[in-house]
Amino acid sequence: MLKKAEEKGVKILLPVDTIAADHFPDPIDEDIETVLIDSDDIPDNLEGLDIGPKTAALYAQAVKEAKTVVWNGPMGVFENPKLNKGTIEVAKAMAETDAVTIIGGGDSAAAVNTLGFGSKMTHISTGGGASLEFLEGKALPGIEAVNDK
Repeated sequence: MLKKAEEKGVKILLPVDTIAADHFPDPIDEDIETVLIDSDDIPDNLEGLDIGPKTAALYAQAVKEAKTVVWNGPMGVFENPKLNKGTIEVAKAMAETDAVTIIGGGDSAAAVNTLGFGSKMTHISTGGGASLEFLEGKALPGIEAVNDK
C-alpha cells in the first residue's frame, strides 16, 4: 500500500513514536507505567497504547493544512489520562482548523465529545464502518430502505 501511495504521489502518515506499556490498562483508567519509544522499535513484550508527541505534532500539522479531515478511531486509549495525549492533540487541531471535520465511529465520537471538542466538529457519526463505506461510495442499507419507499 505504501509503494502504491508513493507511485500516485499520495502522502501516508504513520506514527514515528509511540507510548507503550507491557499491558492494556485494567481498569481502563489504571495508572500504568509507560515508555516513549520509536514506533518501529516496539519490542514483543510491549504494546502501543497512544501516539507519541512527535507523531501528535505531525498529525496536528497535517490537520491544519487539510481542507477535509475524516477521523475514524482515537489515537490511543483516550479513557486513560496517561494514554490520551495523542487523541487530545489531534482533536484540538481539528477543533481549531477551518477544514471540514468528519468524525466516524463510536469511540471517535466518544473521544471528541468526552474531551470537549465535539461542538467544534462539522459532523459526528457513531457509525464508523458505515461512514467509511459511505465514503467508498457503497450503498448503505438504511438509505436504500428509505429510497425504496
